[in-house]
Amino acid sequence: MLTGGGDCPGLNAVIRAVVRKGERHYSDELVGFLDGWKGVLDRETMPLDVERCRGLLPKGGTMLGTSRTNPYKVDGGSQKALDNLRAEGIDALIAIGGDDTLGVAYKLAGEGLMVVGVPKTIDNDLSATEVTFGFDTAVQIATDAIDRLHTTAESHDRVMVVEVMGRHAGWIATHAGIAGGAAEILIPEEPFDIEAICDRLRGRHDRGRYASLVVVAEGAVPVEGTMEVQSGEVDAFGHVRLGGIANRVAQGIEERTGFETRVTILGHVQRGGTPTASDRILATRFGIAAIDAAHAGASGQMVALQAGHIVLVSLEEAVGKSKTVDPELYHGVAEVFFG
Repeated sequence: MLTGGGDCPGLNAVIRAVVRKGERHYSDELVGFLDGWKGVLDRETMPLDVERCRGLLPKGGTMLGTSRTNPYKVDGGSQKALDNLRAEGIDALIAIGGDDTLGVAYKLAGEGLMVVGVPKTIDNDLSATEVTFGFDTAVQIATDAIDRLHTTAESHDRVMVVEVMGRHAGWIATHAGIAGGAAEILIPEEPFDIEAICDRLRGRHDRGRYASLVVVAEGAVPVEGTMEVQSGEVDAFGHVRLGGIANRVAQGIEERTGFETRVTILGHVQRGGTPTASDRILATRFGIAAIDAAHAGASGQMVALQAGHIVLVSLEEAVGKSKTVDPELYHGVAEVFFG
């Protein structure tokens, strides 16, 4: 078993469930690779058993550690990973991660590795599953922050711009923005017009609403040519390191409207801490289904939630494209409350 990519509330719950059923029901010997695919390449492992996993359920993060290591970006990395797994006597690997981690798992499955995937991302952007664990916790954390920022915004007649995670999909921004009563929600799927935003904020001001909350996903982009944005360095999977769009949005609002505007970037606080009850339950269900799938020989498959049931889908389907925000949710619900 390994956990890869960004940490996420509920990872430990998956590990606990896999170990519990694997040991008690199947009499498996379980082992964890440390720090994601890096642990596979370096043959760094730790034994896993029920006693070692006691007390994990409410804990955030991952007891196995994680990284963004990509074996396919290392010379001979994929073959080394396969060789090391065989040398460790691994009959089946459960890979817990997002599209990057599971993308590697999909490729290795094609090279003969017996691997089952478990979907993990607070961004909720993995296809073939209705929701991923960690998302509910991230939305709750963001909503709590928005609720708190409303009061300070009202006290000072300010515009508050809140940046949340969401590289390619604005699920957290949309859900937290709706739940928190945001005046504007900016997401990657819908390039924003800073002038239109400012016009709506002026309208609120004219109606006597001097405080406004603007929720911005980290991957939000302006309509081409309307506002400059900065680019950053990339990681092993080719993703640009994001963060800071809220500062540009706040600057644009203050320059155009004269309204005092402040920024709060929630960043990694959305990943940390205790998972919600919903995420604990979903992660547990995924873990149990994953060890069952491994024993059923379902290589190249991922556990997923569909219509309330845990099902198996192909890793190819899961990582083929990002799941973006439903236009009906954004335009039909969120936009009703803009301005």
